[in-house]
Parts: sequence; C-alpha cells; structure tokens
Amino acid sequence: MRTKNRKVAPPVSTPRVNVVTLGCSKNIHDSEVLMGQLKGNQMEVVHEASNIQANDIVVINTCGFIDNAKQESIDTILQYSALKEEGKINKVIVTGCLSERYKPELQSEISNVDAYFGTNDLPELLTTIGADYRHELLGERLLSTPSHFSYFKIAEGCNRPCSFCAIPLMRGKHVSKSIDDLVKEAKFLASNGTKELILIAQDLTYYGLDIYGKRNLADLLRYLSDVEGIEWIRLQYAYPSGFPMDILDAMNERSNICNYLDMPLQHISDSMLKSMRRGTTKQKQIDLVNQIRDKVPDIALRTTLICGYPGETEQDYNEMLEWVEETRFDRLGCFTYSHEEKTHAHTLTDDVPQQEKESRVEQIMEVQQGISYEINQEKIGQTFKVLVDRVDGSYFIGRTEYDSPEVDNEVVLDAKTDYVRIGDFVEVKVERAEDFDLYGKVIK
Repeated sequence: MRTKNRKVAPPVSTPRVNVVTLGCSKNIHDSEVLMGQLKGNQMEVVHEASNIQANDIVVINTCGFIDNAKQESIDTILQYSALKEEGKINKVIVTGCLSERYKPELQSEISNVDAYFGTNDLPELLTTIGADYRHELLGERLLSTPSHFSYFKIAEGCNRPCSFCAIPLMRGKHVSKSIDDLVKEAKFLASNGTKELILIAQDLTYYGLDIYGKRNLADLLRYLSDVEGIEWIRLQYAYPSGFPMDILDAMNERSNICNYLDMPLQHISDSMLKSMRRGTTKQKQIDLVNQIRDKVPDIALRTTLICGYPGETEQDYNEMLEWVEETRFDRLGCFTYSHEEKTHAHTLTDDVPQQEKESRVEQIMEVQQGISYEINQEKIGQTFKVLVDRVDGSYFIGRTEYDSPEVDNEVVLDAKTDYVRIGDFVEVKVERAEDFDLYGKVIK
C-alpha cells in the first residue's frame, strides 16, 4: 500500500566549527591543537573562513595582552555576536587570554555569547561543542600556517616577574612539556610535510627547570634536530636573565638549528630595567649580546623594546637609542608601553604622554631601518638557502635562516624567471637589497 503526499524531513545540517585566531604565535598553536581535536572527533572544522554559514559555531581565540590587542578581540566578538543575532551563524564561543582575564566583565557586557573559556579549558570547550578531549591525539594538530613551517610550543605560562607583563595572569606559571612528547609531536609534523619548527614559549630559556631540575633547552634542541625531515629549528622568545649558553653549543653543532635568536631585551637603562623587574643590568645585557656574537659569529639577533614605560626620562630614552645605534641588531621591534591592570607597573603613574611614546618608537624604528638597509646591502652578491613561503602576485616570497615569518626580512623572486614550489628550499643569489627585502635569482 502506498502512502500519498508523505513528507520527508529535511536532512539535519551538521555544524561546522570556524576557528578565528587573534594575537600571537602561541594562540596560533592553541587554535591548531583545538582544530586537531575537532577533526579527531570527525567534526568539520575551518580556520577563519570567509564564507559564513547559518550552522557555524564560531570559536574566537582572543588576545588580552595590550590595549590594541584587547580592542581587536572585543571588536571581533561583537562582530560575530551581531551575526548570531541576525541568524547568520549558530553559536559564538570565546576562549583565550581575553576571556581568561576578563570573563565576568565580558559575560556582563556581551551576554549573547554562548560560552566563555580561559586558556586552559580545552576539554570543557570541546564538550560544549559536542566533542570529547582525546588524549591519544597528543601532539597532533591541524595547521593554520603553510604546512612547511609550524609554531612549536615547548612550554606554557611564565614564572618571570616582569612588572609590565600580564601574561602570568592569563597563562599561569611555567609548565614545560616533556622531551618525549615534543619529539613525538615533531615527528608527527615532519611526517605531514613540516620542515621548519619555530620554538615558542613565554620563556624558552626556562625550559626544563620545572620537570628536569635544570635548564634543558640544549638537550631538547639536539633531540629535535635528530627528527628526520626537520631542516630548520628556530628559537623565539629567549629571556636574557639566566641565559643557558649551552644552547649556542647546540647551534654550532647542528646545521639544522638556525643561527637565529629572538631575545626581547625591552630596555637598556639600569633604572628602567630595575623598575621593569627584569633581573639584569645594562652591562650584563651588553656582555650577553657580545658573548652570543662571539660564540656564534654568524647569528642573527632579534630583540624588542618598550618606549614610554612609567618614569622613562629623556635620558633613559636617549641611552636606549644610542645603544640601538651601537649594537646594530639584525632585527628589532619597538612598542609603546601599555598600562595593564593588575600588573606591578599599573601601580606606577603612566606619565609619558602617548604622543611622546609614539614619537620615541618612530625614532628608534627609523634608526633600525637604516641599520637593516646597511646590513642588507652587504648581502648583495652572496648566496643563501631560502625557504619559499608563498606567492604574492607575480613574485615568490621566501626567507633565509636569519628570518622568522611575519616579523622579519623576506626574499623576493620573480616568478616569470624563477619558478619554484611553495615549501621548497632553493639557493638564491642576492642581486639587490632594500631595508627589509632582498631581491635575488635562483641558482640552478
């Protein structure tokens, strides 16, 4: 017997999770771990998809470090909560540093967000989405970067007492990952095409003290260096106080550990370093830079500085400017001081006007631009191993071992004459140079 006009229920649309990442490379890593877990739960997951869908669950991984980053995070939450109100997406979930730091305020001010989570709430976040935290996926990630390089987080949190920094409030105390777990993760990444590991943590040089009773970064580097398929290992965020010189021995021993070190020094004036609670002095920092360069003469040193910290006098600033001119860092970033709640520096008077802060930053960056130009001019005629990152119009863009993605110099190749593949290493002879770009040809 046939039933007439039987209605067929429409198919149930399974939710898609769209992960939006804000802030630093550590947030990129955390988003990739989240996406790996979701994929392991057989869920559809995308990263920062432009084509929004009505069944989307949007997870926003926020930054709460300084004022500009906090504002970007809030604007992004408001943008997606408005889309939810309009019925264009299904749910909005917020995680990361901003919601770790300001969860009650956010819940009060932006109440139509479905859930707020902190930096260490991954299992609870997954449960809310309808997934389970799977321990067997340890070390497995869904990369949001090009597959040939990966940000590789070796520790979480920070034990340093820096007066201006809110990271310990959001990320907690330093917790190192074990060498065994990190080697397992490196092997997984290498098996999926990763050639460069960019080691990140709030403080790389503290690695191992909590679980091995000693600074153990050098041993970790050697184990990672042995992983087949890893051709570059890069160090970011090394703290100057208590710097373990044996990592430079590992750098000299192993050709796949890049001659590159990112070591944020923040200032050079003794009065500023003391107020910042950096645990070092002007002379110690000068000596450390000289010792590093003596031990690895070919090293590229990157640092970051802060202008306009409370009490920074014209003399303090001029001392830092003169030091930048004399030291000639290969790479340098400079930022205006941000007065962060619940930090020690917040008890001080934020007494340098914003315009003066910005003027000081601009002057230092102008000096650094000239230094970078001069250093790059010396590279003309030299040949470098270059990792090809992307295509930009009619050019391929790559990097040398002395450059990290996003923040450092780039190598530009004319795609009309040099056809290469993204993710390949090529030998490039530099033909001309600008302040932050090298232009060259592939040596066949």
